[in-house]
Amino acid sequence: MNKLNQLKKYTTIVADTGDFESISIYKPTDSTTNPSLILKATTNPSYQSLIEDAIVFSKNSSLDKQTQLENALDKLLVNFGKEILKVVPGRVSIEVDARLSFDTEGTVKKAKKIIDLFKQENIDTNKILIKIAATWEGIQAAKQLEKEGISCNITLLFSLVQAAAAAEANTTLISPFVGRILDWYAKNNLIQSKEPKDDPGVISVKNIYNYLKNHDYKTQIMGASFRNIEEILELSGLDLLTISPNLLEQLNKQIGQIEPKLKKENAKKENLTKIKIDEKTFRLMLNENQMATEKLSDGIRLFIKDIIKLEEKILAQL
Repeated sequence: MNKLNQLKKYTTIVADTGDFESISIYKPTDSTTNPSLILKATTNPSYQSLIEDAIVFSKNSSLDKQTQLENALDKLLVNFGKEILKVVPGRVSIEVDARLSFDTEGTVKKAKKIIDLFKQENIDTNKILIKIAATWEGIQAAKQLEKEGISCNITLLFSLVQAAAAAEANTTLISPFVGRILDWYAKNNLIQSKEPKDDPGVISVKNIYNYLKNHDYKTQIMGASFRNIEEILELSGLDLLTISPNLLEQLNKQIGQIEPKLKKENAKKENLTKIKIDEKTFRLMLNENQMATEKLSDGIRLFIKDIIKLEEKILAQL
């Protein structure tokens, strides 16, 4: 049996792409998107009809150009989500505009708008996860949305305090990053071992897994942002893993035995102090973690950059 099929025995596999044509090849359960992945997918001529549909929708929604642009972008994200749900049996994550990362009220409003657009398409909204950056404001928005029955996926998560805060907020899912942590350590010449088990991103996610399972949080953990399949295999047994098509292909081609590296019963044996989460503690602990602070900021800026590029593409056709 190839490693991808073995991994599916221990972990729910999620496709990390906006390219729904490639998703069907590897048969993942769920799929995640973000502005960068959607922007990349829109370069495929096959998806031009999704852009055109979003533009027609926006023109019918308002006479104001700025409102049309905003509505077209939201509808485009929903269009991709709708197509992805045709090829995955589970859920799809749709990201809220990263420019709202420090705006709790704005994030809640945008999330509800996205959910309403899916309802207009007769899509089961239980299959939609609203993806929100792991800022204090974003986590508070997710807390409010979860209370109203809207499931959230907390992303751009690089530290234990972000994970703990999201779990305290009863979010459905968190997406702790792996590869971007490795990138930061490599850039700062802090890599001391090339062994997969010593990968700083892998260690971070293992610590988050042990903490949440040790304290019986119901929030699911989905490892994200992988640079190689060794990182993925070190996290076998995690609730979910979101994997890019090129790494899914590598796993699909490799034959070999794998075993779960993460087990809840082992996490329960750990003696882990529970973090008392409030805004002051969150901001201080995040600030003390230079890597997490920098990568959260970088991630938000990157997504904003790609949102603007998406808007420019839409604006040219409005």
